[in-house]
Amino acid sequence: MKTIVKYIFLDLVRNKTILVYAIILAALSVSVLGFDSNTSKGLLSLMNISLLFVPIISILFATIYFFNSIEFIELLLAQPIKRQKVLLAEYIGLATSLSLAYLVGIGLPLLILAPGMASLTLIATGILLTLIFSSFAMLIFVLFKDKTKGIGAAIMISLFFTILFDGLLMVFIYSFSDYPIDEAVVGILSLNPIDLARVLMLLKLDVAVLMGYSGALFKKFLGSSAGSIYSFSWLLFWVFLPLLLSVRIFRKKDL
Repeated sequence: MKTIVKYIFLDLVRNKTILVYAIILAALSVSVLGFDSNTSKGLLSLMNISLLFVPIISILFATIYFFNSIEFIELLLAQPIKRQKVLLAEYIGLATSLSLAYLVGIGLPLLILAPGMASLTLIATGILLTLIFSSFAMLIFVLFKDKTKGIGAAIMISLFFTILFDGLLMVFIYSFSDYPIDEAVVGILSLNPIDLARVLMLLKLDVAVLMGYSGALFKKFLGSSAGSIYSFSWLLFWVFLPLLLSVRIFRKKDL
C-alpha cells in the first residue's frame, strides 16, 4: 500500500494542474497579505478564497483523476491486493498532493507574513476541506460508472455546499422566524462543512461585526472554545463518512 501511495503522490506532485493550483494560491496569498496592512482583513479575504475555490477544485480534480485512473486501478486489483487498500491508497496519494499544494500556496505565505493561531486555523480548515471534498470525489467514483455523470455530480455537490445550502438555510430561517429555531440552525449548519470551516475561522478571529447569524449562534450556544472543538469534530466526521461509504460500496462494486 505504501508503494502505491508513493507512486501516486510522486506522479501527482509533477502534475501541471497541481503546480498551477499551488502557484495561483501563492500569488493570491502574497498579494492579499502584502497589500493589506490589516492582518484580520487579509485573513478574511484568504478565508473567502479558500472556501470558494478549495472545495470546487478539490472535488473536480479528484473526480476526473479517479475516473482517468480506472485502468490503473483495475491493474492493481488483478494483483493479490485487497480492494480497500487499493482505494485508500488512491485517496491518500491524491489527498496528500492536493493538501501539499494548499500548504505551499496558502500555508507558507501565512506562516511567513501573518503567523498566529488564526493563520494555523485557516491552514487546518483548508486542508480539512481538501480531504472532505476528495472523499466526496471518491464516493462519486464508486457510485457512477460514467465519467460525464460523475463530473456532473461533482459540480452539483460543490455548488450545493458553496451556494445553494446557505440559500435554503435562509429560506428556513425566514419561514420559521417566529419560532425558537436557534438550536436547530446550529444543527443544520453542521451538515455543511464549508459553513463549519467559516464559523471556525470567524470564532478564532472573533470579528463580531462579520460573524453573522451563524457565527453568533455558535458563540452563544457553545462559546469560542467549545464551538471550535464542535466544528473540528464535525469536519473530521465529514472526512471519514464519504470515505467509509466509498470503501463499503467498492468492496462489492463490479468493475
